[in-house]
Formats: sequence, structure tokens, C-alpha cells
Amino acid sequence: MSRRIVAIFAVVLAVVCGAAAFVWLHAGGQGKAVVHFSPDPPAAGTTPAAGGETRAEKNGATAANGSAAAKMAAAAEPGFVPVAGEELEVSGSVANVNNVANLRLVVGGRKEIAGAEAWHLQAFARTQNPLRMVFELDDEFDSYSAPRDFASMQYEMHLSERGQKVQSVQRMMTSGRLPAPAGTSAAVVLPGTRDPLGMMQYLRSVDWAKTPVVHGPVYDGRKLYEVRAEKIGSAEVQVPVGKFSTSTVEIKVFDNGAEMKDAHFTLYLAKDAARTPVLLEAVLPFAAARIELIRKQ
Repeated sequence: MSRRIVAIFAVVLAVVCGAAAFVWLHAGGQGKAVVHFSPDPPAAGTTPAAGGETRAEKNGATAANGSAAAKMAAAAEPGFVPVAGEELEVSGSVANVNNVANLRLVVGGRKEIAGAEAWHLQAFARTQNPLRMVFELDDEFDSYSAPRDFASMQYEMHLSERGQKVQSVQRMMTSGRLPAPAGTSAAVVLPGTRDPLGMMQYLRSVDWAKTPVVHGPVYDGRKLYEVRAEKIGSAEVQVPVGKFSTSTVEIKVFDNGAEMKDAHFTLYLAKDAARTPVLLEAVLPFAAARIELIRKQ
């Protein structure tokens, strides 16, 4: 598992179900999710332009900057509030091996940080056998994200991978002129930048029927990316916890303005009040991947 693949998933894990890069699921295998997908009809102004991009993409594309973040924040619904105490558990498999890892996502409620109120979002990840025998991983991620737009205020990674431990506590700052508080390091980011866990909650806040495309900067704890999410259709999805009518969201990741062509992600968000993430599919250079919801409380 290369660090590059880890970085890719760290961006999307809570661009989808949170913040880690380690659960893969081959399209085959017992108990796989069942998806019946229906694409959205082309919207006005999305005629393909040269190079495969739509004219809307050409007109709307921006580098990772503050204006992109502002557009993402504007799309959030003022009334969307995460449910304190919510716990989602997702599982995945790689190749033909089921349940190689699981991830628990928790909404811990609101806490004060940097003199302001923030949502405390957590993810706990653990590899399972047989993968655990070659890649032992027990990680915890903590996000302190601003209410409503879920911009990151502080992002923590407490990693234990193959016996190596890393403790990282980063305070998000839009300027390097002020020192980071004691016990933290400064991460200088663009205004409105989200971490992966905050990005997950942000995507759940979007009314996809009214706002089919959003984009903005995401910091994965190591590097700043630009993420673009677009609703491409609807799907009936069957996962271990039940059957859901979902919005199908395609996610693309850009590094220094260039799309990362070796990774493609599709997120299925339930059309319920919480817009619960029920399934993530990924196509990577080495495998097709699926991460599915197995428990919700």
C-alpha cells in the first residue's frame, strides 16, 4: 500500500465515509452491495466541450482557492445539523477477500476550540485478517469542523501502522504569521478548507436536487487537494443494513490543478433526512474497490 494511495483515500474517505485509505472491495464476492443506477439527463449548459470537459466545467472550473470554498459553503443548507452521537460502521474487502478492514465514524457533538464552537467528528479504522497479518493498522482521526460549512479548524491523526506510531495535531490557519498554539503544529490552508471528515459532513449537507456540483479545497493532513463532486444520477442500493434510494455522486480529486486519473470515486448518499452515506465505489490502478455501510445507530 503506497503512501500515495493512502493519501488519495484520506481525501475521499470522508469525502465519503470519512478519512483513511485502506479499505478496498473487489466488485465480486459474497454479500456484495447491489446497485441499480439511473443516470440524470444532461442539464442545460453541460454540452461537452473540447477535451471531454463540459462547457459548464470549463466555465466553472477554478484552482484550489478561496472562491471555490465560498461556493461550497454557499451550497450548504442552513438547516442541516449532524446528529450528535451518530455512529456509522463501514466495511470493505480487497480482491476476493471480504471484510479486510472496518471503519467506525462518530459524530461526537460540539466542543469549543480556538475560542469558537466546532463539531467533533471522529473515525476509527482497523484492518482485519488476513490483511492485518501483513498490514496492521489501528488509526484514529479527529476533526474539529465549523458549524454549517464544516470548514476545518483542527485535524488530528493518531496513527498506528505496522508498529509505527504517528501523532499529528494540526491547527488550520489561513496565514503563517501567527504561531500555532502549544501542542499543535500550523497547517496553512486556503479559507474554507475542509479535512476529510468535515468534507463528508459537508457533502451530506448539500441538497443535490438544487446544487448538482460543488468543489473546493480539502487537506488530508499532509497535502492540499481540490475536490469536485457532481450528482450524476440516482440508484437503488442494497447493502447489509438494508435497501436505500440514493443520490449518486461522482468525486474527482485534483492535484495542483491536474485531475488524478488513476483514481475514480462514486458515492451513494441515501435520500433520507440525514443523507446517510451507504456505499463508496472506487476504481484504482490495482483493483476495483467498494466500502459499504454495515451498521448505523
